[in-house]
Amino acid sequence: MPQIQNGHFVVLGGASQVGSHIADQLLLAGAREVVLVDNLSLGSEDGVRDLLADPRCRLVRADILRLEQVVAALEGADGAFHVVGLMASTIGQDPWLGMDVNMRGLYNTAEACRIRGVGKVVFSSSAGVYGVPEGDPITEDFPLRWQEVPAAMALYGASKAIGESMLRLYRERHQVDYVALRYTAVYGNRQHRRALVGGGLAAACLRVRQGLPPEVEGSGEQRHDYIHVEDVARANVMAMESDLSGEALNICSGTDISRKDAIEMVLRLAGSALRPVQADAPGSVRAGASMPVTPRQNYSRERAQRLLGWEPRVSLEEGVARLLRWCDTLATTP
Repeated sequence: MPQIQNGHFVVLGGASQVGSHIADQLLLAGAREVVLVDNLSLGSEDGVRDLLADPRCRLVRADILRLEQVVAALEGADGAFHVVGLMASTIGQDPWLGMDVNMRGLYNTAEACRIRGVGKVVFSSSAGVYGVPEGDPITEDFPLRWQEVPAAMALYGASKAIGESMLRLYRERHQVDYVALRYTAVYGNRQHRRALVGGGLAAACLRVRQGLPPEVEGSGEQRHDYIHVEDVARANVMAMESDLSGEALNICSGTDISRKDAIEMVLRLAGSALRPVQADAPGSVRAGASMPVTPRQNYSRERAQRLLGWEPRVSLEEGVARLLRWCDTLATTP
């Protein structure tokens, strides 16, 4: 399997929150070269400027939907991280674009790896592949139960499941190794504004720092398993360097919290006297507000611990404190 030390790695979606943190950890682990591939339609070069100050890191502007550009970007790579993906909110607005990016984009990565002889792909999948799972705990063997989720969320989860199946096909037919990592609610610094509403956590931090009351959508009882982006990035690097192939792993904290309790934590850590306000957006797919409220989200991280040796290190309280500090660096206007 590819060794990080002195290796050459490509991060597809490298200007994203998760992608940039993967690059951080690759450089810290001694990678020889890290190539960030992004079309910058959502991220920006400013967001990775610190990374690009390292001579081992460079940015290639390319489109995941252009196979020839992906093939060119993967020249000489020992491994690839596929972080590209559009969220349910985008799929709801433009279903064809969202599904095209999530499915054909992953196909282009797999095919480019076959052409270039890249040994391994680590795929940013999602706990969305479960829909509304039944059972406790939620393990990697659970099927997609899409009937009870909003249509855009069901399409998003299905696109991730198809992506995992695409990589399984390329492993069977072309010996391209892969590991799929199923993230729960990722949060942390460098969160793109399109994802600030993800789980409501980053949006709440930003509004509080702007002197605005945090918004609670729905009943506030919707539960999330928050996982810090640094823990997610570390799982990616560990998966690349491991002997694992053909596996899907939950990358989660294993602990859930309601949205309203998470917002109360934000207010407490910020030392704010503000109180939450109700702010529903009918017909929108925002932060899972329209998802069915479940008693708990007990995602199991046992397989990731057993097969990869991975466990989260950043507690939710510490992660929220870091997120508040990051929000201090953003513009103070809404």
